[in-house]
Amino acid sequence: MSNPYVGILVNDSLYAGIPLGNTQYEAIRFYEDACNLYGLTPCYFRIHDVHMKTMKVHAYVKDGQHFKRKWSDLPKVIHNRAIYLDTSSAKILEAWKQQGVTLFNHWNRYSKMRIHEILWKNESIRPHLPCSFPATIGNVKAMMDSYDTLIIKPTHSSIGRGVMKLARQGNVWKLLYPLNLKLTNRSWRTLKFRHHLPGILQRRIRKGKYMVQECLPLATVDGAPFDLRISVQRGTDGAWGVTGIIAKVAARKHFLTNVAQGGRVVSLSEILNNHYPQLDPDAVCRQMTNFALQVAQHLSTELPNLADLGLDIAMRDDGFPLFIECNGKDQRYSFREANMQECWRATYFNPMAYAKFILDGGTPPC
Repeated sequence: MSNPYVGILVNDSLYAGIPLGNTQYEAIRFYEDACNLYGLTPCYFRIHDVHMKTMKVHAYVKDGQHFKRKWSDLPKVIHNRAIYLDTSSAKILEAWKQQGVTLFNHWNRYSKMRIHEILWKNESIRPHLPCSFPATIGNVKAMMDSYDTLIIKPTHSSIGRGVMKLARQGNVWKLLYPLNLKLTNRSWRTLKFRHHLPGILQRRIRKGKYMVQECLPLATVDGAPFDLRISVQRGTDGAWGVTGIIAKVAARKHFLTNVAQGGRVVSLSEILNNHYPQLDPDAVCRQMTNFALQVAQHLSTELPNLADLGLDIAMRDDGFPLFIECNGKDQRYSFREANMQECWRATYFNPMAYAKFILDGGTPPC
């Protein structure tokens, strides 16, 4: 009997690169290795490769050393590595679910404001969260009365795109904003003002959906703030576990830690040993791990089929965890950049182990 298929839902650009061996940031060879271990066959497809009337899918499957497109039944378990935000796609994914398909990370681009609101309900998580509101003109002005530094960011963007910073210097406010909203913007502008919000800020928050937050007191390395990317995934027994932790340090004179915005990756132990000798590295790692698991477990009580998250969690100088944001489509390449090969590989193995768990009839614990 052949190994059962597990589906990996991908976007157009990655799909186009599969037969060419160019899958960008996705190391799909690790999916292949994992499925060999767990007795599965991975197949890769897009949402429109599924024929809804027959529930058949035209997917790439590895045949020898090459990938070929083959028709097969839509797999009963699918790992979502694509982003589909339109209503028609959401209806299609729901139709799959009605046919008995388990699609984990079913929806992977939740609003940052919604994530904040869900986590705020948990009293033990609440102290780790920044004060946050939808970024209306009135809310921004009200927050300026309470805080000296604010972060204003799009509620649906990723890798730091579109994030702005407001900081008070005496009686003057300074707005630091990206010149454009491209993925890897390197051009920034600064505007100073006293009372009236700059037009560029007003236009952006009126045109798009933004949130305004207090700027958390992030620990620093040589004056540059850093946070942690923590991979939290379900695995062989369906329970949440932490796959890896890597620190991201902002570029010099910058506030964004995202690698795409110029940040660099460093091991947490290196930072703690070299810059925070007063802290116990093992205790800090345990605290970060426990907090990340608590966040994932709480989110999974309200968001269906979560199984693979990349959490951005910072820390204060005393090691206290501070929640930044949740990524439902973790890029994973931070581990590769840090040469943490085993962690990078494990981020692909765990979803396939979880798929095996579901196919074997397992029911995930909370």
